[in-house]
This record gives sequence, structure tokens and C-alpha cells, in this order.
Amino acid sequence: MRLLYTLLAYLLVPLYAGWMLWRGLRERGWWGHFGERLGFGRYPRDRAAAAAIWVHAVSVGEVQAAAALVGRLGEQFPGRPIILTTVTPTGAERARALFAETVCVRYLPFDLPGPVRRFLDGAQPGLAVVLETEIWPNLFQACVARGIPLIIASARLSERSARRYRRWRGLLGSALGEGVWIEAQTEADAARFLAIGASPARTAVAGSLKFDLELPADLLARGRVLRDEQAPARPLWVAGSTHRGEEALVLAAHRRVREQLPNALLLLAPRHAARFGEVAAWLEREAVPHERRSTGRAAAAGAEVLLLDTLGELIACYAAADVAFVAGSLTPVGGHNLLEPAALGRPIVTGPYHFNAPEVLRALREAGAVEVVSDADSLAGAVLALLADGERRARVGALGRAAIERNRGSLERLIALAARLTSWGSNDRASR
Repeated sequence: MRLLYTLLAYLLVPLYAGWMLWRGLRERGWWGHFGERLGFGRYPRDRAAAAAIWVHAVSVGEVQAAAALVGRLGEQFPGRPIILTTVTPTGAERARALFAETVCVRYLPFDLPGPVRRFLDGAQPGLAVVLETEIWPNLFQACVARGIPLIIASARLSERSARRYRRWRGLLGSALGEGVWIEAQTEADAARFLAIGASPARTAVAGSLKFDLELPADLLARGRVLRDEQAPARPLWVAGSTHRGEEALVLAAHRRVREQLPNALLLLAPRHAARFGEVAAWLEREAVPHERRSTGRAAAAGAEVLLLDTLGELIACYAAADVAFVAGSLTPVGGHNLLEPAALGRPIVTGPYHFNAPEVLRALREAGAVEVVSDADSLAGAVLALLADGERRARVGALGRAAIERNRGSLERLIALAARLTSWGSNDRASR
């Protein structure tokens, strides 16, 4: 079955490359580093160096979740190179911003024998950690063949994906066989991995790494500076990581909010940089008084919207805000990171579509830390109620922080497993 899979992969690669070329017309990042997807490229190490640690995070959300993991791996196994792979340009850009020169950031190779061999020859990992849902049969089996322990951390598998994967159970069973450990987010995720061939002896429920996030020490101070600059005496709410179709709903809600709070300011943060200009032009057409963050100017008293058209500032905007609306959730995108505003103690409003991280929504909803809305009217109502009641905002924010504390622990379990599988030890100095 692996031969059939590999033949299909060879046939699909030209189609995927064409899709990347087309996608690059809007996001030029898709045109860069193509050689890395074929396994070529330079690595910051030589063949005599200690075995590296390879972490794979498919895109921005997983890269953000990997931040605490990468930090702890560096502490636990000092001296060992860390290589982080991703699939998307936005994921690579975020990884470089987070880790600077401390981590080698690359694109994941195509799951073909040649690219996989070249990647592993160059990276020489002694440990592989793959986040969440990525299963690559050729890559996984190559790791097993080389004796590289591989952990799928925060492993999750939807029922829909599990049904699809069961058709390939023979292939996936061998890919998830000897040498692959599953650290599932929930009992249901663990059961689905077992149903597609994972080993019961190497499958455990460990929770989600996302709850182990560490916020920058200066984040609240950065939020205060931003608030003092942009809205020192105005109610401020953020719509974070919006997608096409959501901005119109958010703006409609904001207009309703301003009917009762005329000086309220909306900080609108589109998810993708490629859409910054598009959203700015749309605000112009809608005749919405606004300011672009990229200008460096403070929002004027008459501005109704501050457009966040810069990268890396959304979390500081959550720190500055009274209320956080987390988007990608009013349309079936799957939802974005609820934990950052929760960790900051901000009350959260979001839409119903959170299939990308249902366990996070469930934990926060059970704690009473998030309100789920379905349209512009319910969004406006939720935001207005929170903006009007400071005590309620503080209470809901505290519930969110407490929920995160209760769900921490996955990271330390993962580090302990990595130490056991590699026998590198807590005081590993990776000497030659």
C-alpha cells in the first residue's frame, strides 16, 4: 500500500507545485525556498555535531503553540540544534520572528523518498516532535527505519478525518507503528488514532500543549502603552484574525455598539497580511473613518476603526483591549487562538466554528470564560454587555486564566517522554 501511496504522491506533487505558483500571485512567500520542499538546503551544523531536535508545526497556530515547547527543549537538552519545519509562509515568518537565530526554520519536504532522505541526511535528528494532526507515511517510516523516536504531540484527529484515514489503515498502521508515540489531546482523539492503527502501548492522553503557553514578560506593559496611545479614554474591543466575510459582520456589530457607546473604537486585525490592503480599501468604500496601524499615527478622536496592518502585534492588542473577539469562527474557517486573550484575563467572544481546536473552546466555555455568538446582532449584544460592565469583564477574565492553569501540564509530560526515549538526560550537554 505504501508503494501505491508514493505513486499517488509523485502524481500530486506537480499539481501542488502549480497550486503554490498560483497562490504565490497573492502571497509571494509561496515562491521562496522551493528547494527545501525537495529536501535541499543548508543546515546550521556539521556531521560530527550532536543529533538535532526536529519540531514540525504546520502553520501559524501550531508554530505559536510550539514556542513554549522549543524553549523547554532548549533548556532540557542544551547544545542540541533545533530545527523547526512548517508548511506555510506565514508559519515560517512567525517562526523566524519568535525564534530569531536560535532555531533553524525550514519548510517540510514533500513526502517522497528522495526529499525525505535528503532532509533527514541534512537535519540528522535524534528526536522528532510533530504537532497535532500531521501524518506523513514516508517521512514517519523513514524516521522509524533510522531509529529516530517520533512523538505526535497534542495529537488530535477529528471524526471526519478518522473515517477518511480508516480507508488507508494498512498504510497508516505501519506509519504509526514501532517508534511512533501518540500524545493525544483527549480520550476521543486517542481512540481515533487507535482506530487507524496506532499502538495502544504507545498512545496516551496528555492534553494540549496550547494550554502551556508562556506570555512575554513585558506584554501587559506593551498593552498599556498601546492603549494609552490609541484609546486612552475610549472603550476598545479587538476583532482578531478576521477572514473574508467576517469583517462585514464585525463592522455591522461595531455600528450597533457605537449607537450606545459613540466613542467605542474597534481594532480590526485581518488574519493574512495579503488582505491588509484589501480591507483598507473596503473601509474606504464603506466610508468608515479609520486609521492604519502601519502609519504609526494614533487613531483620531473621530476614527471608528484602527486597522491592524502590521505583523506580530495582535497579542499586544489583546492586552490593550477591554474585550476580545476571536475570529475565523463566524465563517467555517475553524477558529483561531482563544488562549492568548484568556491568558491575559480578557473576556472573549467568538463564533460557533472552532473545529480546529474544539478542546480549547470546550474548556473555556465550561469555565464560563467565553461567549459564543452566531451573527452580527449577537456579537454586538455580547460586546456591549461586556463593555458596559467592568466587574463582569474582570470576573470572566479571571475564569479564563484559571481554566488555563487547570489544563497545564502537557509540556512537562512531553519533555519527560523525550528524555526517556532519547536517554539524553536532564543535564545533556551534547558534547561531540
